[in-house]
Amino acid sequence: MLPFSKEKRKDTLSGIFFVAIFAAAATMIAQLQAVSALGISPLVVGIVIGIFYANTLHNKIPSAWESGITFSAKKILRFAIVFYGFRITFQQIAEVGIDGFMVSLIMLSTTFVLGTYAGIKFFKMDRDTSMLSASGASVCGAAAVLATEPVLKAQEHKTAVAVSMVVLFGTIAMFLYPVLYTTGILDMSAREFGIYVGGTIHEVAQVVAVPASVPGLDAEAANAAVIVKMTRVIMIAPMLILLGFYLSYTARKEGGEAGKVGLVIPWFAVYFIGVAGFNSLEIVPVNIVNIINEVDTFLLTMAMTALGMGTRFAKFKGLGLAPLYTAGLMFAWLVIGGYFITKWVVATF
Repeated sequence: MLPFSKEKRKDTLSGIFFVAIFAAAATMIAQLQAVSALGISPLVVGIVIGIFYANTLHNKIPSAWESGITFSAKKILRFAIVFYGFRITFQQIAEVGIDGFMVSLIMLSTTFVLGTYAGIKFFKMDRDTSMLSASGASVCGAAAVLATEPVLKAQEHKTAVAVSMVVLFGTIAMFLYPVLYTTGILDMSAREFGIYVGGTIHEVAQVVAVPASVPGLDAEAANAAVIVKMTRVIMIAPMLILLGFYLSYTARKEGGEAGKVGLVIPWFAVYFIGVAGFNSLEIVPVNIVNIINEVDTFLLTMAMTALGMGTRFAKFKGLGLAPLYTAGLMFAWLVIGGYFITKWVVATF
């Protein structure tokens, strides 16, 4: 039965409203100074609240509301990812230069391949958890995990595992990078450090927070960090499209009949590029774009909260420490490999 059929409409709307209440609470918590100082986004707070609900109170609401929760986790998610394009313009990508673009491209592709391969081959994780963790580390944290989930058709608890790894190592990075820079361990100019931060740290909020926490660091570093990070964000679209081709190819290779195995094209990723292109025309006033982005963040928080609501701790059994090892390996590559890649690219280009 369709979620908005005559019989289901009321329950679906009740479920969506229920998720929205939790998302509003997550938004308010994320605005607390102690939480915002850590660069923790409402998305992360939302999934934590959702998981808490899933493992304590989920039997207290009508089961019929599940259609609204599922709608929030699937349909609202795709809509929100499309409008995430209003955060980016092609002019920003051009502004950072070829060196910033190359660092983004190299770090995204190598981290995704490393995380996927290591998770499956070395640490014996399933494909979906490995790829979700790799997308979060290589692109833009929780938002990238959310965007990859519908392409893989992954289960909610696997998404939650990937997000938890992003939160853990992204938070470590926030405290580690300023120390490495101020002590002189990182032999970098301000601009090089900005490119390094934008090309290797997980969440957008964390990228903004790191240059701000380094005393005396000029605005050039902060600007470079944010623009390089947004370049990584827009690369999620081609990455997901390539992932769709890969999934179709492997399905055929593993025995699927050509007529029955469809090509997985994440159209919401294509629309995301279209919205970014439209935003690049600068037709919409800045204040309206800011409002769109605030609404979009709330919708993403709803989607993340709904995913958390489908996550039961019992489903984590059997994963062990494999997600931690995989995420730790990617983090080491981002910190160490990212340093040498940034130095090489800046010197070369």
